[in-house]
Amino acid sequence: MTIASKAKRERKQVSREARQLRSYDQRWIWHPFTQMSEWVESDPLIIESGKGCYLKDVQGRRYLDGVSSLWCNVHGHRVKKLDEAVKKQLGRIAHSTFLGLSNVPAVKLAKKLIEITPRGLNRVFYSDSGSEAVEVALKMAYQYWQHRGERERTKFIRLTNAYHGDTIGSVSVGGISLFHDVYRPLLFKTFEAPAPYRYRDQFEGSEAEYAGYCAQKLEAVIRKYHRQTCALIMEPIMQGAAGMMNQPDGYISRARALTKKYNILLIFDEAATGFGRTGRMFASDHESVTPDILCLAKGLSAGYLPLAATVVIEEIYNEFVGRYDELKTFFHGHTYTANPLACAVALANLELFTENRTLERLIPKIDFLRGGLERFQKLGHVGDIRQVGFMVGIELVRDRARKTPYEVEEKIGIHVIEEARRRGVIIRPLGNVIVLMPPLAIEIRELKRLLDVVYQSIRAVTEK
Repeated sequence: MTIASKAKRERKQVSREARQLRSYDQRWIWHPFTQMSEWVESDPLIIESGKGCYLKDVQGRRYLDGVSSLWCNVHGHRVKKLDEAVKKQLGRIAHSTFLGLSNVPAVKLAKKLIEITPRGLNRVFYSDSGSEAVEVALKMAYQYWQHRGERERTKFIRLTNAYHGDTIGSVSVGGISLFHDVYRPLLFKTFEAPAPYRYRDQFEGSEAEYAGYCAQKLEAVIRKYHRQTCALIMEPIMQGAAGMMNQPDGYISRARALTKKYNILLIFDEAATGFGRTGRMFASDHESVTPDILCLAKGLSAGYLPLAATVVIEEIYNEFVGRYDELKTFFHGHTYTANPLACAVALANLELFTENRTLERLIPKIDFLRGGLERFQKLGHVGDIRQVGFMVGIELVRDRARKTPYEVEEKIGIHVIEEARRRGVIIRPLGNVIVLMPPLAIEIRELKRLLDVVYQSIRAVTEK
């Protein structure tokens, strides 16, 4: 058999396996955030492997990972140090319960998290996802006030277009109609405060004046409801799933001041914004703000294994400390809480931040990204570009002068990402907003390719 004929035979085998996998997937799997009637008529992209900032499908095609495998990959795929951390821990133990026991990687990771999170956060509670980290935070905040005898505090304040996960509690403090409206009868009541959205707000003035304007609207809600409120929950600096809606400088500092003034807790959900995504280790670091509760996930394990953490101040922890018969215990936990494999790779992830000088090396990449986005303003259907660090949202509009959005049925975001995929780049939309959030390890040349493909894809779809 010649080399050419052998290669041809191997291609046929790969194609046969790909078709079989496609059939199995479309017959038996229900995908998240996916209209399955369309999925079963499509040619699904099935990933087989990855290396660096690239993914490879079962047919051997390579794609640049433009959204960090849903905002969680940090240093790239198949990183030697991270692979070895999992293998080394696997040689010891894969899992043991954290209920009534502890494990070595979880203890070491907790110490490291306390060292790098905002000063004053002293206790780590582990879980498995961002949604669960938020569920933990909500229950802790509620139970904290119950232990203090303030029984009337049963509500939470959230921002418009908030997204904090998909479990019932986290959906209750969410505000994206597309995702959440169908579940409203199941949810507990919350109070909504207007979120900053300068592109749509009718406001003229400086950044500082806009921060003051937004803070006044937030204070009006807090002033009215603070006696019933456990906490204000928010994503700091950038609301991710809302469509990459950035907040003006000074806003989170003002939010912190208001929660102290009206004596409510402040919860920062940094599942998406944490671990370098905004250019700092945590978004709260931009203004040196310490929340009472900090929710972490996604980049915590560098995109390797499910892991989350809810980190709290000592004052909250102390309200749960007492005699066994006082029933002050925090009755919450999961089977895989503090999984040793996940904690081991998370610890290696944080070591890589130091060894690779990840945040320092990110600075020129952020500048390059900012400069590369400028030309997108020339596209006739780009209404707004929002960037904080490596978090980017490009809002597409039907009429730029009137800021008229595309209708849902036009699926403009879907069409753009499909075009980008044909060009070898994987990105995801949030409605009419095209999201870019590449791995922090991406090189300048790869960033250039990402920007080029997204620019060409938007132009091809919107300027037909």
